[in-house]
Formats: sequence, structure tokens, C-alpha cells
Amino acid sequence: MCARLAAQRVVPVLRLGSVEETRFAVDCLAEAGFACIELTLTTPGAVELIAELRARLGPEASIGAGTVLDLASAERCIAAGADFLVSPCMVAGMAARAHAAGRIALIGGYTPAEVLAASREGADVVKVFPASSGGPAHVAAIHAVFPQIALCPTGGVSLANMKDYFTAGAAFVGVGNNIIDTAALRAGERHRLIEHARKYLDA
Repeated sequence: MCARLAAQRVVPVLRLGSVEETRFAVDCLAEAGFACIELTLTTPGAVELIAELRARLGPEASIGAGTVLDLASAERCIAAGADFLVSPCMVAGMAARAHAAGRIALIGGYTPAEVLAASREGADVVKVFPASSGGPAHVAAIHAVFPQIALCPTGGVSLANMKDYFTAGAAFVGVGNNIIDTAALRAGERHRLIEHARKYLDA
């Protein structure tokens, strides 16, 4: 799973307002070429949608659950079929639960102490969040101290700065709603949405 995420390089992190919008966005992202997508639990009906997508998209797709803040939520996401769990901060025990179920865990950290703590907790990847607060220079400093820890900057990553994060040492990046053409989403313009998302893979 870690290899799949790293190979894709860009993981869409969807935080949309409804199940309908999220379902449409996922279908467009899949058509654009994204095989790994994260749905945050702030999305209404996210767990049920993860289960639906897991059944519908098949083994070629990897669906992650984001903004997992407690072990009860982690269990629900695992039961729904989430392939990876993501938290914006330390959630004690989440990595162990994920590993016991054959899944991986991305645990959030920002400071050197938080990044090291997340790694020692068992994080397969440390999500540097919010990346925009320190930018690529912050990620480069963290990577210099912990070159053995896989880092995934998330929060404020865009086409304009994405390559800077890779240069700084990111294993891959999480891109939020920047990856979605929101006007195209609201208008239901599938082609425009796919074309916009594809720019990230092309880059």
C-alpha cells in the first residue's frame, strides 16, 4: 500500500459537502487516473461511502479514510474496507489497529517531536500537517533530520508548489480540494473536472 501511494505521488484528499458531490468527484478522479483516493470523515456519510466505493471500484482502487480522530472511527473505517487510515494528529493505538487489520496508517505531525512520536507510534508514513504553515522549507528541515521517515505534506499543496515539496523530500503529497475544479463539480461538468485533476498526474 505504501508503494502504491508513493508511486502515484499525488493523493487526492476529498473534503466535500455531500455524498453526491464526493461520489461524482471520486468517479472523475478515477477516470483521470487516480487509483488511490482519501475521503475525510468530515464528509457526511463518509464511512458508508467508503464501503460503497470499496465494493464498486474493485481491488484496483485504494480508498483511504482521513481525519480519523479516535479508535472507534478507525474500527468503523476498517470494517467499511478502508485501505489506509489517516489522522491529522497523534491518535494513540491507531497504527496498531490498522496493522492488525492488514492496513497502513498515516499519522499527522508537524514539529520534529511530533514527527518522531508518530513514527515511533508505528506510522507507516507521517503526514506533515498543515504543510502550508511552514511550506517546503519546513518539510526539507524535517526530512534532513529524519531521512528514514516517509513524509506526506498535506494542506495547501497545489500545482504551483507541489514540485517544491518533492524536492524537499516528500515521499508523496496529499492534495485537498485544490485538485477539484469546484465550478465544474457544481455544474456537473465531468470533462472539465477530469481535465483539471489530470494536470496533477501530468506534473
